[in-house]
Amino acid sequence: GVCGCCGALRPRYKRLVDNIFPEDPEDGLVKTNMEKLTFYALSAPEKLDRIGAYLSERLIRDVSRHRYGYVCIAMEALDQLLMACHCQSINLFVESFLKMVAKLLESEKPNLQILGTNSFVKFANIEEDTPSYHRSYDFFVSRFSEMCHSSHDDLDIRTKIRMSGIKGLQGVVRKTVNDELQANIWDPQHMDKIVPSLLFNLQHVEEAESRSPSPLQATEKEKESPTELAERCLRELLGRAAYGNIKNAIKPVLIHLDNHSLWEPKIFATCCFRIIMYSIQPQHSHLVIQQLLGHLDANSKSAATVRAGIVEVLSEAAVIAASGSVGPTVLEVFNTLLRQLRLSIDYALTGSYDCAAGVSTKIIKEHEERMFQEAVIKTIGSFASTLPTYQQSEVMVFIMNKVPLPSSQQSIEAGKAGENRNRLTQIMLLKSLLQVSVGFQCSNMLTALPSAFLDRLLSAALMEDAEIRLFVLEILISFIDRHGNRQKFSTISTISDISVLKLKVDKCSRQDTVFMKKHGQQLYRHIYLICKEESNVQAHYEALYSMLMLISIELANEEVVVDLIRLVLAVQEIAQINEDNLTAYNRCALFALSAAYLNLISQLTTVPTFCQHIHEVIQMRQKEAPYLLPEDVFVERPRLSKSLDRLGPEVFFWQSKISEVLGGSGYNSDRLSTPYIPQLTDEDRLSKRKSIGETISLQVEVESRNSPEREQVPPEEITYETLKKAIVDSVAVEEQERERRRQVVEKFQKAPFEEIAAHCGARVSRGCGTLNPCGRSAGERRRVTTPPPSPSGTITAAYGQPQNHSIPVYEMKFPDLCVY
Repeated sequence: GVCGCCGALRPRYKRLVDNIFPEDPEDGLVKTNMEKLTFYALSAPEKLDRIGAYLSERLIRDVSRHRYGYVCIAMEALDQLLMACHCQSINLFVESFLKMVAKLLESEKPNLQILGTNSFVKFANIEEDTPSYHRSYDFFVSRFSEMCHSSHDDLDIRTKIRMSGIKGLQGVVRKTVNDELQANIWDPQHMDKIVPSLLFNLQHVEEAESRSPSPLQATEKEKESPTELAERCLRELLGRAAYGNIKNAIKPVLIHLDNHSLWEPKIFATCCFRIIMYSIQPQHSHLVIQQLLGHLDANSKSAATVRAGIVEVLSEAAVIAASGSVGPTVLEVFNTLLRQLRLSIDYALTGSYDCAAGVSTKIIKEHEERMFQEAVIKTIGSFASTLPTYQQSEVMVFIMNKVPLPSSQQSIEAGKAGENRNRLTQIMLLKSLLQVSVGFQCSNMLTALPSAFLDRLLSAALMEDAEIRLFVLEILISFIDRHGNRQKFSTISTISDISVLKLKVDKCSRQDTVFMKKHGQQLYRHIYLICKEESNVQAHYEALYSMLMLISIELANEEVVVDLIRLVLAVQEIAQINEDNLTAYNRCALFALSAAYLNLISQLTTVPTFCQHIHEVIQMRQKEAPYLLPEDVFVERPRLSKSLDRLGPEVFFWQSKISEVLGGSGYNSDRLSTPYIPQLTDEDRLSKRKSIGETISLQVEVESRNSPEREQVPPEEITYETLKKAIVDSVAVEEQERERRRQVVEKFQKAPFEEIAAHCGARVSRGCGTLNPCGRSAGERRRVTTPPPSPSGTITAAYGQPQNHSIPVYEMKFPDLCVY
C-alpha cells in the first residue's frame, strides 16, 4: 500500500494499464501504450488475471463516477487484449472481463448497455484454446432477454436496445452450444427466456421500420431491423439443435403462441413454424410434428378457432417435412387427427366440451367446428401426400377401418342422436379418405385396392345416405383414374367425335386384368344397385358415368367391355320396367346415362356397325324423345316426360342387335346376348333394405329346389313379379324361407363331396340344355313381343305369370364347400 503512493514503485502491469488512459478521455486510447501493454501481456501471460482485475477495478470506479469516456477506453483495451491473447491463462482474465460486461449491462444508460453487449459479442466469437469449468452465463441470458423486451420511450433507442439484446443472446448461444463443459443452454430455464424473446421481436414490427425514403435505404434498414435479426438468430439456434434438444426449443414456441392468442389469426404461427421446419435438420422434422400433435391433444377443449390454427400449422409443417422424415409412427399421426375429428363432431352435436356433464362454460359455434373439421381433413391430405405409396395404402386402410358400418365390429349407436353421430362420422372419414386418395398414384390396382379395403368401401356404397354414396364413387374414381382423364367426363353428353377429348389410354396391364377378374363382378353389382337409388341427383349420375368410362379406359379388355355393355343395358332396363317406382327424373337420367356411355364405348371399340346402331338410336331420340338424352336431362331445368311407359322400341338400345353387330367383330356373342343379373350376396344386407336381404334368402331357396332331397319338386320359374311377391309375403312364409335356407346350408356342410359334385354337374347340364345359342329359351322367344318391349333381352311377362329362366353357369353362386 505504501508503494502505491509512489508511481515509480507501483507494479509494472498497473503502470502499463494507467498509461493507456489519456488525460482527456476525448483523445481516446493511447495506442503506443496499448501496444506496450499487449506485448507485456503476451510476454507474461501469468499477469493477465491481474491486468484484468485492475482494469475491472478502474472501470467500476469510472462507472460510479459517471466518467463514461474512460469506461469506453477500458472496454476497448479489454477487447484488444482478448483478441490478442489465446493462452491457458485467459480463463482468469475472462472472469474479470465478464464482471465488467455485467457491470455495464446493469447500468440504466442505454449506451453502456450497448457497449457491454458489443464487447460480449466480440468475446463470443473467440474460440478459446482451453475449456472453462466454472463460467456461468445465467445473468447474461436473463439480461439480454430483458433488453429484447425493451419499452424505452424513444423509438430509435428502443430499437437499438432490442437489437443489442438479440445480438447478446446470439453470442451466448454461440459461446455455449458447442462446449460440453459450459452450462447447457438447451435447458428449459434458458430456452424459456431465449425463444420467447426472439418471438416477441418477430411478432412486433415497428411502424418506423416499414417507412424508408428510398429503395437503397430500405435494404439497409431491413438488415438493421430487430425482426430480421431475431429471425436470423432463431434460425441459427434451431440449426444447432441436436435430436435431444428439439423438444426444449419448440415447447416455448407453443407456450408463447398460447399465451398471446396467436393461433387464431394463424398467420404468425404459420410463419414461426415455417422458420422452424426450414431451420432444423431434416431428420428431426417428425419431432416437431409430434409436439404439434401433442399440443393439439392438450387443447382438445379449446375454442375451435384455436384448434383450427394448430391444425393449419400442422398442415404447413407436413408439407415442409416431406423432404425429411415424418417419423416411424405414421398411423399415430392420423389416429390423433381422426380422434380430434370425432371429438369435434361430438362437440357440434352436444353443444358442450364436456359430453358427460352436459354443461359447458364456453359457447360452441357449429360453423367454427365445421371449419375445424375441414382443416383436419385438409391436413390429413397434406400428411398423406408426403408419404410413400405403401404407407398411403396403410393409411387408407386405417381410415376405412374407422368408418362405422352396420357389418363392422364397431358399435353402431342407436337413437336419433346416435344416427346423426354415425352419419357425420361416416361423412367426415370418407372425406378424409377422398383427400388421401386424390394424391395417391399406384399403377397396380391390386395393391391400391386390397380386398378387405374394397369390401368395406363398397359396403358404404349401399348406405341409404346419398352423400355417402357420392363420396364412395368419388373415392373409387380417384383410384381408377391414373392418367388424369376424370375432368374430361365431368359433364355427361353424347359427343359425335371422341377424339376431341384427347384421352390418355394405355393397354390394360396383366395386373389390371387380374384385378377385374377378381373384383369386376363386385364393382358391376354395386354400380347396378346405386343406379336403382331414388335419392340420386345429377352429381351421382355424373360420378357413375365417369366411373363407367374410366373402367373402360383404364381397366378394360374385351371381356370387361362386354360386361360393361351388358351392365348398361341392364341399367336401361331398370328405367324401362321401373319396378322400383323411380321418379320421372331418375328414369330419364338412367336412359340418358346409358345413351352417353354407349355412345362413347362404341367409338372406343371402333366397330362401324356398333357405332351406327348407337347413332341411329340417339338420332331417333333427338327427334321423338329428347328427354332421354343427357343434353335435356342434365341441365339446370330438366325437360322430362311422364309418358315413359308408351315409348316405341326404336328409341331403345337392343341387346340382340348389339350382340349381333359385336359378335360379327370377334366379341363373345353368347355372353353379350345374356342379360346381366347382379349376384346378390350377404354383403347387400348392409344396405338396410329388407328387400335385398330377403332376395338373398329367395336366391338360396331357388338353388335348394334342385337339391337331391327335393328332386320330386318341379323347378320353379323366377321373374321380377315372383321376387316382388316373395318380399311382401307374410311372416310365416319368411320363417319358412329361413328354415329352408338353414337346411340347404346344413346339407352342403354335411353331405359327401361326391353327392354335391354330382348334383352340381347335373344342374349345369340342365342349365346349358335349356338355352339356345342366343341365351334365350323358346318360351322367352315366343313372349318377346309382350309389351312393353325389353331391349336388353330379358322378358317381362304379364303380372303374376311365372316364366322359365336359367341362370348361366358363370353367374351361379355356390357355397364355399361346393367349390373344388
